[in-house]
Amino acid sequence: MKIIKIFKETISDGFGFRYSIYFSGCNHYCEGCHNQETWKGDIGRLLDSEYMDEIVEEINSNSMLDGITLSGGDPFFNPEELLQFLKEIKARTNQNIWSYTGYTYEKLLEDPTMRECLDYIDVLVDGKFEQINYDPDLYFRGSSNQRIIDVKGSLEVGEVITLEF
Repeated sequence: MKIIKIFKETISDGFGFRYSIYFSGCNHYCEGCHNQETWKGDIGRLLDSEYMDEIVEEINSNSMLDGITLSGGDPFFNPEELLQFLKEIKARTNQNIWSYTGYTYEKLLEDPTMRECLDYIDVLVDGKFEQINYDPDLYFRGSSNQRIIDVKGSLEVGEVITLEF
């Protein structure tokens, strides 16, 4: 699993002040994607234990953060590695986690590893970016087909609960 870039403080990738991690790799190939360089999955810094320690230290030393956001590429490009990352980052930071993905919530539920990842994610912005549905006035998403989902609530009641901003 490789990380392309990190924004240590941003308000663009979810509610509040966030630490955003952009992962390498995506197989959705959305027309109009603003991060096409991330598609191959072979660029960026390898997420090893040393890098993980650096990330955790940066997060834990910033008391202004409201949470962590995972983006890319698509964090679910490597679901097994994502699951290990989520387990560790949640245990070591106890932060609210948002994740973007080109997969739909329903598709993630079908795969056991992707489904388990959802146990560590608080909010999911799902669905491929669709150029035809692009809307620059939307909060935290690029096209109107994408949903902002309360993952914990959705898993609890067995149906999608969307959040509006």
